[in-house]
Amino acid sequence: MPPSWPVAHAVLTATDMSGRQIARAIADETGTVVTELLPPGVHTVVVTGAGYQPLARTVQISSAGTGLLGAIVLAPAVDAIAPPPAGPWTIDPAHSTVIVTARHLGIASIKARFAEVSGSLDVAEPFERSCGHAEIKAASIDSGISMRDNHLRSSEFLDVDSYPVITYTGNGLRRTGGDTWVMSGELILHGQRRPIHLELTYGGCGADPWGGVRAAFHAETLLHRNDFAIDYNAMVRAGVAAIGTTVKIDLDIEVVQGAQLPAM
Repeated sequence: MPPSWPVAHAVLTATDMSGRQIARAIADETGTVVTELLPPGVHTVVVTGAGYQPLARTVQISSAGTGLLGAIVLAPAVDAIAPPPAGPWTIDPAHSTVIVTARHLGIASIKARFAEVSGSLDVAEPFERSCGHAEIKAASIDSGISMRDNHLRSSEFLDVDSYPVITYTGNGLRRTGGDTWVMSGELILHGQRRPIHLELTYGGCGADPWGGVRAAFHAETLLHRNDFAIDYNAMVRAGVAAIGTTVKIDLDIEVVQGAQLPAM
């Protein structure tokens, strides 16, 4: 049997023999779930989790209102996509993009691209134990207007001379669907460290024309620029006034199997 991993936020529902729901509880981060005291007798318990097949069991509840199910192992959902093989994977910068989108005047969007991204993904078994690390060159920001980009790189905004690299380190995943996950991690931007969750969609895995194996992910998250000491007055001087405080990040990441990129 492959190693197990806690299914946080799994839902346990208990019903009596008439089908009436008598308890509902949600598992904590360790996969532990506890209900209130239940009526004595035999009841049905159903455990569900996003991306997993539901599992039903019966449980005998004592006169004291307690019972024990023990360990429950949930199988992946039928439509769940198999994760990439375990081992090291390397981000392919030529086929990976990082797009930043901010609202302008509340009615339009302004987009910028960070052109230089690199890093790695260490795929574990089980996949939930996987971790990753990405580095983005702050000076590679490109909004399509060179004067604005130069100002955004200056000390009044990203301050790329003092903080040349934006880093994200992921330290585990939680399945939320057949091909979707949440990666927990830490983002370092403009000298500030903040916990950030990435919503991941796994695109699949397959051979490439150059004899390698590739996997693809799309990731999204929302950042609040105030959390990273990005000064609004600096944004005004940079010519991007009336930008919203929330910024959306979209990442399309392609990784190549192996600890380093192959020679092309």
